[in-house]
Amino acid sequence: MPDLTGKRTLVTGVTAGLGTSTATELARAGAEVVLVARSASKLAATTAAISAEVPGAKLSSVVVDLADLSSVRRGAAEAAQLGPIDVLVNNAGVMALPYSRTVDGFEMQFGTNHLGPFLLTGLLLPQVVASGNGRVVSVASHAHRIARRVPLDDPRTQTRRYSRWGSYGESKLANLMFVVELERRLRAAGLPVDAQAAHPGYSATELVGKVGGVSGWFMHTVTRQIGQKAEYGALPTLMAATADLPGATYVGPAGPGQMGGLPVVVRTRRKFVHDAAALSALWDLSERATGVRFP
Repeated sequence: MPDLTGKRTLVTGVTAGLGTSTATELARAGAEVVLVARSASKLAATTAAISAEVPGAKLSSVVVDLADLSSVRRGAAEAAQLGPIDVLVNNAGVMALPYSRTVDGFEMQFGTNHLGPFLLTGLLLPQVVASGNGRVVSVASHAHRIARRVPLDDPRTQTRRYSRWGSYGESKLANLMFVVELERRLRAAGLPVDAQAAHPGYSATELVGKVGGVSGWFMHTVTRQIGQKAEYGALPTLMAATADLPGATYVGPAGPGQMGGLPVVVRTRRKFVHDAAALSALWDLSERATGVRFP
């Protein structure tokens, strides 16, 4: 990683797993890190842990619950007061939850994994532009491959039989599609910002432990045995955040099946990610749902 002294980064979902590792290494490289999560007490504990690991780390924290758009707006306004943001890392997310809804009535996984970060990015884009050479990174997942369709239904209405893994895959597909369409719009607007995506492979993080049911127990048990540590799972995100890359690059592990290993540029074969009509439709739905407008 390059020396990041003088750079300001913002990372969501920092209180466990990939987020903690990402924030710690950005701080170790000299960046100021804005720590974002929904729990003030966990943010305080994470700040203390990173400060112990990286003495002299420049850290600040902002409470944001991505499942509550009013919280996203308050947090974005607070973060904006800190000044330009060189790198915004949309890391936070939920995985394979039983059916539930966000504060705003959206299906929880789509609302938390896509709509919340979509709004946060839109609100903070002026700060990323102000850095003069900004970057937005979205942490997707290899699970986007299980999505059979683009999530274009009204996110406040559940008309299909709910699948916790299907919904998760669709939310992660939306993350990738967001990066591709954001990059296109940034170039069309001539803004000094690029958009990148990353996925962590098969990583043993706290997120896996929150998957309920028998399948969740089995997955958690197996992951503890064969999943790579969060420190390695964060490497694709760190590469996407700091390496010299073309816009809309996708970074993942180099090992078999992209399950683990050092980070490299990877590709997705899902046609939806490059379908102009689908990209536009998802973008329009997201703007209507969140009320934010991008360039």
